[in-house]
Amino acid sequence: MRWITSAGWPGNLIALAAGAATTLALAPFNIWPLAIVVIALFYLGLRTLNPRQALWRGWWFGFGLYGAGTSWVYVSIHQFGDASPALAGALTLAFVAALGAFFALPAWLWARWLRRDEAPLADALAFAALWVAQEAFRGWFLTGFPWLYSGYSQLTGPLSGLAPLGGVWLISFALALTATLLVNLYSLRTRLSFLAAAIVLLAAPWVAGFSLKHHQWTTAVGEPLKVMTIQGNVPQNMKWDPEQLDAQLSLYRDLTFQSKPADLIVWPETAVPNLKERASGYLSVMDKFANDRNAALITGVPLRQANAQGDQRYYNAVTVVGQGSGDYLKQKLVPFGEYVPLQDVLRGLIAFFNLPMSDFARGSADQHLLQAKGYSIATYICYEVVYPEFAAGLAAQSQLLLTVSNDAWFGDSIGPLQHLQMAQMRALEAGRWMIRATNNGMTGLINPFGEITLQLPQFKRAVMYGHVQPVEGLTPYLQWRSWPLIILCGLIFGWALLAARMAKTV
Repeated sequence: MRWITSAGWPGNLIALAAGAATTLALAPFNIWPLAIVVIALFYLGLRTLNPRQALWRGWWFGFGLYGAGTSWVYVSIHQFGDASPALAGALTLAFVAALGAFFALPAWLWARWLRRDEAPLADALAFAALWVAQEAFRGWFLTGFPWLYSGYSQLTGPLSGLAPLGGVWLISFALALTATLLVNLYSLRTRLSFLAAAIVLLAAPWVAGFSLKHHQWTTAVGEPLKVMTIQGNVPQNMKWDPEQLDAQLSLYRDLTFQSKPADLIVWPETAVPNLKERASGYLSVMDKFANDRNAALITGVPLRQANAQGDQRYYNAVTVVGQGSGDYLKQKLVPFGEYVPLQDVLRGLIAFFNLPMSDFARGSADQHLLQAKGYSIATYICYEVVYPEFAAGLAAQSQLLLTVSNDAWFGDSIGPLQHLQMAQMRALEAGRWMIRATNNGMTGLINPFGEITLQLPQFKRAVMYGHVQPVEGLTPYLQWRSWPLIILCGLIFGWALLAARMAKTV
């Protein structure tokens, strides 16, 4: 215990290890109790520190979390960005070090304004609120990096039933509250009323989460749809090679022509690696085929449009041909992958800043959903599915969810498995079926409980057949989003700040 709370290197190293261990609570390891342990260690480690010491303790925790949990960044920079191992390693370390600030700042705030050692029950509530606030903040700041939320650990755990109520952040709040209450139970042993309240607060989310684990929040509408998805497994170094364009178009065309009948035919992100206007003849052929089959074909394809100022801009998009209509333009772009911040300075420095198709524009926020076979489909292109509130806004208007991706950028790292886990959580939050089509895995179907019902193996060219059920109705999370949790956390912060101020005046 002394090492955990010490201000020196032992405490910082424990925080580093705890942050790294968080990765084991998430996919593909899924040791969900570790999420409670690491939060408890982080909370304990801040108990006796002054604000400056707490800032560094938080940074070490964040460095460990992202150093282990986003190690796949090195793969993207080195293998596909053509950077040397030394340069890729340096850029990855710089990225991880910068992300550590997401935990450094909350730790400083905690030690400076919110910590209440004399009131263990209130202290636990305030820390849980701060934990959720830091998760939400890192999903928003500078377009956000909403990766490695602790709530994802509960996708297969007892708290998963809370997701349709308040989303992944409600689960994160419950985990942080559990961790801090367990730490503080001993301190409450002499105050029976507070101890009883702590036990109720400790048990309530777990009872509710387990009880609602398979509650059906939505209602089926119409008949199940037959779905066919193609996983082309095109190597990333061939994806944007002009000499490989015809081969890739033939691949998806031929596999589709040879397929069994289906209502929905889905190809992955940028399955057509050419501008939509230049591939119009090819898409017309696929449109005729889909109409002849009474099917809708949905594919990723970049397109060019004039913006409000009349300038021609390029968009990462998804389009529908056959029995459907609409284009969806990606709104949440990947920094350095789809656009380059400060590009006038960075472009040309190294190959990583000149990746193919890294000058996309952001799609409008008021787009209509794709229509296919008479249903509205909420579509998320790759990275977009990791944003809880953004995804909920689209899902509330839909009967089905669809995410298309090209996870070849991650190589054979844990990145694609983490990405899949977040897609599962979006299906659970929305109470809707999700179709997930990727270039090289993980392609699959996810039911409204966040469970994978069908999946193709990674790194294999294959075709998947299955069924999805359109639904109607809203989960509490889709209806109210995070506002109840925001209000609760705001009240807790106000209480903590007021109590701290009163304590100083006594």
